[in-house]
Amino acid sequence: MRVAAIDCGTNSLRLLVADTPQEGPVTLSQVHRSMRVVRLGEGIDATGEFAPAALERTFAGAEEIAAILAPLHPERVRFVATSATRDAGNREAFMDGIEARLGVRPEVISGDEEARLSFLGATSGVDAGSRERLLVVDLGGGSTECVLGDGRGVMAARSVDMGAVRFTERFLHSDPPSEAEIAAAEAATRELLAVVEESVDLSSVERVVGVAGTITTVTAHALDLPEYSSEAINSTVLPIGIVEAAASELLSWPKHRIASLPYVHPGRVDVLQAGALIWRTLLKRLEEVTAGRVRSAVTSEFDILDGIALDLASRPS
Repeated sequence: MRVAAIDCGTNSLRLLVADTPQEGPVTLSQVHRSMRVVRLGEGIDATGEFAPAALERTFAGAEEIAAILAPLHPERVRFVATSATRDAGNREAFMDGIEARLGVRPEVISGDEEARLSFLGATSGVDAGSRERLLVVDLGGGSTECVLGDGRGVMAARSVDMGAVRFTERFLHSDPPSEAEIAAAEAATRELLAVVEESVDLSSVERVVGVAGTITTVTAHALDLPEYSSEAINSTVLPIGIVEAAASELLSWPKHRIASLPYVHPGRVDVLQAGALIWRTLLKRLEEVTAGRVRSAVTSEFDILDGIALDLASRPS
């Protein structure tokens, strides 16, 4: 069976087309994977609505996806919309526009469902067959999902409104960010991590797995890659100190220098620093609450997009 998963977040619109076996365990054989930075959530934190230009960019991306899907003939298609769409007062205009172009109506999923799908996708790319407690962190443009689980599934999860786009618009206005801006963003991150800890026992975590574009790009920076390479990034294990140093370096640089890095997608340049700050602060907190037991972070190239495809393929006919 061939499935098509579409993930529309605050910053990017992504497509995965994969084949799955008719019998046995559900696995994915990738046919096509692509990403477009559409910045659907631009300004939504301040206005509560999608901007006309953001909708047009997203609709143009949907038209490109429709052209890709036409010759591939997927049997099942699922379009998932996350943080930005949950927040938008005019989301019906977005949903109608997508349906008109793709023939499928977006599903606006809850933070809990987003967390479940992120965990499903992330753990498909790492060894999660034991009872080791994993914390999967999906750091997006508008929200971050923290999901605690093991090889048997999700134990606890919390989604909070902190992400690379949202925190850039709220806090980081200078180039490079000022010390005061960084301090304000760190304080806000710690406040929201306290909310996470109301639901998720971070002190019990034994391993942390980070997913999504901010985290993979910070990992690429820590590795000083000559270009973006999913193969080099996936399953990389780095000491937390190395990740924090990479994030701190990005925070200290002007955007034109970040733009010159060969592994940074142009659509991430202006929001990468806020995402790096969130990831750095979260890892520091994890070190604190586990008394240093968690000393490294795993990066996975498999995330909610893979979770959507796996979930779709697992549904009864």
